[in-house]
Amino acid sequence: MISVQHLTKKYGSFTAVNDISFEVEKGEVVGFLGPNGAGKSTTMKILTAFLPPTSGSAKIAGFDVFTQSIEARKRIGYLPENTPLYTDMNIVDYLAFAGELRGMSRAEIRKRMPDVLDITALGDVSQDPIGTLSHGYRQRVGVAQAIIHQPKFLILDEPTRGLDPVQIVEMRNLIHDLKQNHTVLISSHILTEISQTCDRLLVLGDGEILKSGTEETLTQDLHVRHVVVAVKRAAGDEFFGGNVAERLGKVEGVTKVDAPKEAHDIMTYTVHCDRETRAALGKAVVDSGWDLLRLDSLTSELEQTFISLVREEGDRDN
Repeated sequence: MISVQHLTKKYGSFTAVNDISFEVEKGEVVGFLGPNGAGKSTTMKILTAFLPPTSGSAKIAGFDVFTQSIEARKRIGYLPENTPLYTDMNIVDYLAFAGELRGMSRAEIRKRMPDVLDITALGDVSQDPIGTLSHGYRQRVGVAQAIIHQPKFLILDEPTRGLDPVQIVEMRNLIHDLKQNHTVLISSHILTEISQTCDRLLVLGDGEILKSGTEETLTQDLHVRHVVVAVKRAAGDEFFGGNVAERLGKVEGVTKVDAPKEAHDIMTYTVHCDRETRAALGKAVVDSGWDLLRLDSLTSELEQTFISLVREEGDRDN
């Protein structure tokens, strides 16, 4: 288990991490979600004993990362945001070097190497110099060096950074496979990657944990709803659009109705709600005699939740 208690990191008068506490249980994939400068990388560097905290504590499998640093680091595999690779080495030699740095014997490295190359799909290029690899393959090498010593915990800082869509899917699948044998803490500012990869989210902003939970519980807790309603324009009704907006705005739970987008006599509204209102919205349209063509939630509820959290934090600071 990863345990963080009242962790704070200051650089002079600037507070990068402000009194955060959280735990990651065995077998979980937990995501740090936050904009640049939220404190994600700083927290990960503290967990890997790369940076000392100003105050608070961090433990890996019960070992304090500073008073018992060696024992804690034995149990960690770390992929930093900018992976330090020796580009003149081939993959096998580099992974062997990484294994030796972690105290593995040559026999242990030889035994472990085929599994690592298979897990990360690097077997076909294992003899290639790292400098000739694409960014996606270099990220895989970074993951490979993080798992060579079979750590219980993986800490992955922005693993999909700079990857193309195909590579992102491949990295997502790799992380899913790693979950079978590792507890994973992963950071990202890409909302869809976090939601599709992680069991639980920790939303960070200005060095603080603003909210934690699954995507579903986060959106439910904030009552964030954005519903798309598409209605066919009634022939000859020049006030039709205004009538629809007025009727939708009267539905209980609706806080705002955006100006509609019109195309081919179809009026499409984005309706802001503080609760589940789709049934009531549909009834309002049908009872008014209008043709309801679309009624669904926006697929970006996590994004809207995240924006709401960050804006709330910013409003408190002003």
